[in-house]
Amino acid sequence: MKRNHNPVISENIIWDIIIIGGGATGLGTALDAASRGYKTLLVEQADFAKGTSSRSTKLVHGGVRYLAQGDIKLVKHALEERGFLRQNAAHLVNKEEFIIPCYNWFSVIKYLTGLTLYDWLAGKYSFGKSKFLSKKEALAIIPEIKSKGLKGAIRYFDGKFDDARLAINIAQTAIKNGATLLNYTKVTALKKTGATVNGIETEDALTHKKSTFIGKIVINATGVFVDDILKMNDPKSKNMVRPSQGVHIVLDKKFLNSESALMIPKTSDGRVLFAVPWHKHLLIGTTDTPLNEHSLEPRALREEVDFILATASLYFNHKPTANDILSVFSGLRPLAAPSKTNGSSTKEISRDHKLIVSAKGLITITGGKWTTYRRMAEETVNLAISEAGLPPKDCITKTLKIHGCIDLRDGNYLDIYGTDRSKIEAMIAENPALGKKLHPHFPYNEAEVTWAIRNEMVETVEDILSRRLRVLFIDAQAAIEMSKKVASILAKELNADQDWEDNQVEIFNKLALGYIYQPNNKKETASA
Repeated sequence: MKRNHNPVISENIIWDIIIIGGGATGLGTALDAASRGYKTLLVEQADFAKGTSSRSTKLVHGGVRYLAQGDIKLVKHALEERGFLRQNAAHLVNKEEFIIPCYNWFSVIKYLTGLTLYDWLAGKYSFGKSKFLSKKEALAIIPEIKSKGLKGAIRYFDGKFDDARLAINIAQTAIKNGATLLNYTKVTALKKTGATVNGIETEDALTHKKSTFIGKIVINATGVFVDDILKMNDPKSKNMVRPSQGVHIVLDKKFLNSESALMIPKTSDGRVLFAVPWHKHLLIGTTDTPLNEHSLEPRALREEVDFILATASLYFNHKPTANDILSVFSGLRPLAAPSKTNGSSTKEISRDHKLIVSAKGLITITGGKWTTYRRMAEETVNLAISEAGLPPKDCITKTLKIHGCIDLRDGNYLDIYGTDRSKIEAMIAENPALGKKLHPHFPYNEAEVTWAIRNEMVETVEDILSRRLRVLFIDAQAAIEMSKKVASILAKELNADQDWEDNQVEIFNKLALGYIYQPNNKKETASA
């Protein structure tokens, strides 16, 4: 079957910058490079943001826990980037009120002091002033937190967003600025002249077409997959990263009964836990479990889900159980790989990222977090310019608006499309049948599916239900119930036959079972 959107590219083009990886870092780098005028190509082995970049805690933040660790510089940079994101993707980045419940007065003093510093570091990019709330005030905001022993709470403000949708909008912005983006295009080898990397060999995952692309510099922005690319350059290279898994569960919003988010500042494993209202549901996470393997579809371990449920139960009036979980998903962060001298211990790569020249013609960027993607991209392109001898051009992304950016909102769920909302509404006005809902419990309609197929680079049912409409991450069973209708629309738009349509439903439903929590399986929620 013909591909939905990928352009036909001449292999005679010599690219200024080739980027491997279509997550936040890779897409941000493509946008930065293209907006400076460099001839830019990005390839991604699956859908954009298929991996870690669609599996975050949905926060645009400076990192309160990094402040507690004394990393003032990182927090200040992240708060500045949070401000840029709110300005440049106003349709996706919302100010969110966070409540930290305090059950002793020492906690009140500790967190209020820390968050006052957090506000000060934000400067002109502040989202609002932190303050102490009495017990009565705290319970009025989040009535479902435990009141016994509650002394009060600290309120502070941070950002919330839809990660996968921002990734798609960044991709669209990069294309508008001249970048060429190829999804479902897997790198199979690096091209080299002597010891210098000067291109990539790829295979289209859908058509199996093989291609070769030549570039002046190659950027490895593949997250937990960086070692796979590094070993293409040198099979004997030591592993740079080891994955660490972060798990999230999604519940009915009734468990907090609030539009504000809850921040649990210290858990039994030393991390913080967030309970965040998201798409009319409640997302809770995350964990930090070192793994020995990486994959595009990691699965939550039973003990991780048990940990989240147990921790939430300490703070919620009504204890959530395994049967209340609507969806469970996992994302992988890069950890520094253990060395022979420190045994099996691991240390998280700095969230301030690592940027290295792995070989002549090959740059690797890893670490960081969603909030700082733009800064990471700027530094990566700056290094690429010097390494490849490209003509220097200034970065312009601090003020560059992301596709869809608009400040005006009226609370309609279609606001998430920004300037594209009116175009979707126009489709429905022209053909009212497209306004039909996909599921009785969700607002999503057929027009959104059609829009995504025509304008948002989708190729599969999973692309739509996982990363365009987010249903798989919110309610996996509902996603399964929508799959047949979505596949029908997709097949019609792509002129695919019934066998292709049926296969799409089968593939998606098998995948979706992995997002339905099955507590009787001690090892995993479902087989991969």
